Amino acid sequence: YLLNLLTLRQDVRPGLPMVRRMKQAIQKEEKQKEANEKNRQKSIKEEEKERRDLVLKSALGSENKGFALLQKMGYKSGQALGKSGEGIVEPIPLNIKTGLSGLGHEELKKRKAEEKLENYRQKLHMKKQANEQAADQFRIRFKNKQEERKMEGDLRKSQRACQQLDMQKAIDVPKETWYWLEPEEEDKKDEEDKEDECTSSDLSVSEKLHILTAYLREEHFYCIWCGTTYEDSEDLSSNCPGDSAADHD
Repeated sequence: YLLNLLTLRQDVRPGLPMVRRMKQAIQKEEKQKEANEKNRQKSIKEEEKERRDLVLKSALGSENKGFALLQKMGYKSGQALGKSGEGIVEPIPLNIKTGLSGLGHEELKKRKAEEKLENYRQKLHMKKQANEQAADQFRIRFKNKQEERKMEGDLRKSQRACQQLDMQKAIDVPKETWYWLEPEEEDKKDEEDKEDECTSSDLSVSEKLHILTAYLREEHFYCIWCGTTYEDSEDLSSNCPGDSAADHD
């Protein structure tokens, strides 16, 4: 190609058109490629492939013993095999193994790819299950937190009602420290209050609410859920649905 370019540069005769010079250079380059292709020696694999393709493309003749036997049994060229002609017409294709890998390598490779895909699918499934479980646990915690907040609000409401009703009966000290709302000033707490606080801390919010609800019903005939003070225990049991929020829903 460089030789052609040098020749093209040297050929600067006046009157020779540029297009003609370009065509000549291209033709020389193509002829050089053809010559190189013809002179190139074919590899052993290429020669084997050409011979194999030539043999496979040519039909069997009567000199072939197998084909001669078929002809004796009534077979004609182009006819399907079998007594009723239900067999194959073309020979079974020849699959040449060209790679360096051993027999069964492709099946092993395919099986490993399928196992890898299956493991990936299992990981996705497990991850999806873990996300769903995490979402369910979050909903449960959120629901429990909401219920706990509501229960704490009901407890404060019961403590406030208990303090008012006790004071109406001239009860200056609650039966239990946590029956009333705790004062905001910390300096009013003494050692006895601290001990009571430690004892009451063993009770959960739901247990405190249940105990205080029972106290209000027995001592003051008052139902925190109805918001009503009844005349006596008989009036309370007759007209109040129950001693819990679920009974009043």
